[in-house]
Amino acid sequence: MLDLEASHQKLSQENEELKLTLRKLMERLYGRRSERFLADPDQLKLDFGDDADAAVEALAEAVWEAEQTIDQVQSKRRAKRRKRRSPSEKFPEHLPRYEKIVDLSADEKAGKTFIGYDEVETMEFGRPQLRVCVTKYAKYADPQQPQLGVQSPERPTGLVEGNRFDTSVAVEIMAARFFYHLPYYRQQDVFAGCGWTPSRSTLLNIVAASEFVLQPLVAYYRSLLREIAVVGCDETPVTLIVPPTLPPLDPQDPRTGRIVEVLSKAQAQGRPSVKARMWAYRSFELPFNVFDLTVSRHRDGPDEMLAGFRGVLLGDCWSGFQKIELRSNARIQRAACWAHARRKLHECRTNHPRHTTVLLALVRQLYDLEDRAQPWTVDERRDLRQRESLRVLEQIRQYLDGPELERLLPKSDLAEAVGYLRNHWDALLLYTTDGRLPIDNNQTEHLMKQIATGRKNWLHIGSLAAGTRAANLMTIISTAARNDLDVWSYLKDVLDQILAGSTDWESLRADRWKEQHPEAIRTYRVEERRDAVDRHRARRAHRRLAANIKK
Repeated sequence: MLDLEASHQKLSQENEELKLTLRKLMERLYGRRSERFLADPDQLKLDFGDDADAAVEALAEAVWEAEQTIDQVQSKRRAKRRKRRSPSEKFPEHLPRYEKIVDLSADEKAGKTFIGYDEVETMEFGRPQLRVCVTKYAKYADPQQPQLGVQSPERPTGLVEGNRFDTSVAVEIMAARFFYHLPYYRQQDVFAGCGWTPSRSTLLNIVAASEFVLQPLVAYYRSLLREIAVVGCDETPVTLIVPPTLPPLDPQDPRTGRIVEVLSKAQAQGRPSVKARMWAYRSFELPFNVFDLTVSRHRDGPDEMLAGFRGVLLGDCWSGFQKIELRSNARIQRAACWAHARRKLHECRTNHPRHTTVLLALVRQLYDLEDRAQPWTVDERRDLRQRESLRVLEQIRQYLDGPELERLLPKSDLAEAVGYLRNHWDALLLYTTDGRLPIDNNQTEHLMKQIATGRKNWLHIGSLAAGTRAANLMTIISTAARNDLDVWSYLKDVLDQILAGSTDWESLRADRWKEQHPEAIRTYRVEERRDAVDRHRARRAHRRLAANIKK
């Protein structure tokens, strides 16, 4: 009888777990993708106990700041509307123009007086044009001193042998490949339309030569990564073709051991490819990104990249990051991402609406506080977190440890989400101690879109050399895009300066170069981002104001 009852209980539990799995799968297939939490902000009221007076004062300050934010955003919108009332119908003045006269016939205008023209501007687009520069180097010989041979002016360093291709051609190929994500075979069609049909190997050779020239600048960015205090890290898989021959072991390169191990195992199993990893490292103090390729998701990659780094590493709760923290002997602190914690709770909202509503409302309050502190100084942001965010975090911890969650099934999705919060609580709290730390790693995760878009177009990486080359060029191009630069202009000038002998890497850094070339800034991107931030802040301010008025 006892065995039958135990079996029945086990089957009931398995049935419940299967139902939860099915609901979760249906939610992923057909549910809302956005993690925006839309529950009533008044459904959760916090009890601050002995700190009630301070809480009331904080609420009053929040109301005032929300009203100020709304006023600022609305004034900007009014100014933009006024500007739009009298738009200029002319195209930019720097564009070349030509005139075409459309007149009446001689019979139609006979006896009439000409009084002027109505001008209509029509923009036209012409296909890009290629041209060949023929440089003639004068040659001289002294008939009185034939032993001196032929003398000619010194020739500048070219990008490829014989200086057959200018840096402008190389920049066009690199920008198309790693900024617009056009594979080489599509670029062939683009160039063919301009009258030149290069082979794919020619395009690849030009890119390889350019990457070789840019390697010292990439090395400078990597060294700079180890000098800052806060780094965000994330990774995504890419398909790497297994080479027919393995690279030799290099005792000077700590990566070759792992490379040979992974690739030799794939060869033994007869696999044509392996799931390599493209890593992105984002600096939160200086505007630059660094990309890196490894053959597997092993901590060796971040471990080597962050050798000598002393500060905070922000990322998800992958076990490799935890081991890096332990191996560093407190040189590196690991900060966890609240977006990951929120996402795990959000995935449970269908199966556990009551519990997730409470927890998501509390997490939203943390993000509301971050929104208030976004334009503040580092110290002001840290003080707000210590003063108000810690109170909300205490409420979250009390709910996690309270009786409400005691009866959860051990294998339910909410139990997993709660366990995630409990197991990484200290890392989730670390952001409150440093105003430089963001609450989540979303900005680094957005870099994965750059890899994913390219991966969808070029499908796979053909070799380790190609993967390293892609990571290096993405470092340069992604950093230029982060600084809102015209990628083409930046790459062209940097290549030209390096080929001319420049080693002033700091002046070639994207944010420094930007200061000297304001004409290359894509101001429309700056305005778009600013408008998006204003809309986001206004929406949160309206919500804070409504919630605090109800209280």
